[in-house]
Amino acid sequence: MALLEIKNVSKFFGGLAANSDVSFSMDEGMIMGLIGPNGAGKTTLFNCITGYYPPSRGEIVFAGRRMNGLQPDRVCKLGMARTWQKVRPLAKLSVLDNVMVGALCRTNSLSQAQELAMEQIRVVKLDHKTAFPAGGLTIGERKKLEVARVLATQPKLLLLDEVMGGLNPAESEEIIRLILAIKQKGVTQMVIEHDMKAIMRISDRIVVLNSGEKLAEGTPEEIVANPEVVTAYLGSD
Repeated sequence: MALLEIKNVSKFFGGLAANSDVSFSMDEGMIMGLIGPNGAGKTTLFNCITGYYPPSRGEIVFAGRRMNGLQPDRVCKLGMARTWQKVRPLAKLSVLDNVMVGALCRTNSLSQAQELAMEQIRVVKLDHKTAFPAGGLTIGERKKLEVARVLATQPKLLLLDEVMGGLNPAESEEIIRLILAIKQKGVTQMVIEHDMKAIMRISDRIVVLNSGEKLAEGTPEEIVANPEVVTAYLGSD
């Protein structure tokens, strides 16, 4: 059984279809890349999956359960957590306290939350800055902190929204290695990313959106060879 099933999902804002009849599924343990030009509907689909927007039509099924209508906090407790394009840590709190906020999704014990938080801080290699105020981190470190915070919720499915956006090549390489390390821990991931080289390296399969619709789905090799995908990104003559 698929861990996540997107069944004919549409999302309308007034008369505008941000997503239109999108369908695909994800098996447990895989990394699914979600790509497409700006305005293709990628983040809107993330919002529908994680409860921030209710789908106008269609179904979101996670671990065999219909998710439509559930609030984001409930979705998170059931095992789906996401990052955001614009990283906004609790600036005056320490790195540890920021990650403990995520861990408190799973426990009411501060000592257990601290233990869970420290485990994820080590995963993202920020343990040398545990007591450092989050507002003083670099953008690359903030991206890692965001990942640690969602990992502390102990997700079955992690959704990463442009986690490499704004990073230099060395920082992006660190995030790529982090994503692959998270996969080795058995966490399923869906990744929105514009860096095509990165998405090809990390993805088992890729879904391409264009103008809110699913344009293509396949392995990285199939996607780069698809002329419709090339046209969507580069334009036609």
